[in-house]
Amino acid sequence: MKRTALFFGSFNPVHVGHLIIANAMLQQEDVDEVWLVVSPQNPLKERTTLLADHHRLQMVRRAVEDNYGLRACDIEMHLPIPSYTVVTLAALGEKYPEREFSLIMGSDNLATLPRWRNADYILGNYRIHVYPRPGFTAERAGAAARLWEHPHVKVAEVPMMDVSSSYIRQQIAEGHDVRYLLTEPVYLYLTEMHFYEKGK
Repeated sequence: MKRTALFFGSFNPVHVGHLIIANAMLQQEDVDEVWLVVSPQNPLKERTTLLADHHRLQMVRRAVEDNYGLRACDIEMHLPIPSYTVVTLAALGEKYPEREFSLIMGSDNLATLPRWRNADYILGNYRIHVYPRPGFTAERAGAAARLWEHPHVKVAEVPMMDVSSSYIRQQIAEGHDVRYLLTEPVYLYLTEMHFYEKGK
């Protein structure tokens, strides 16, 4: 069974923070590959700020093209919208029975896991690799603190990244240089297409 960790996100755009986390999971956790699953719609977020699916997928493909352990995944673009993780996991399990899937999520998402569709099933059947997010710790999780102690949950030693896609979009809209927050192929694609620029 090839151990494949799934890193879900809008990746709007994919940035170095995403890649640092994905690569750290690949190096430190018990996984063979990390797939960056580009989501067409998060049920808990508005869709209005999203670039077209194919553009976000193309940026992820360019971002990971030189790393054999990372891969862009478009499975959710072929599933009903809105996307639910439990549905995606079932579809992947059917399509790739030779793989053992696990999840990568931030500690902020772990805190909201009880709100997910079929959360108990996910927690009971899949390993979850957690990376730290500012302000979201077991000590501050309240009722959700028990999740940090679950046998399927492991908090990885990954650098805490305080950079976000929304920050990058804002910086671009304000005319600032974001080249060091993106890989060069993503930066070139994004600037050539004039994505996120004010009035575009």
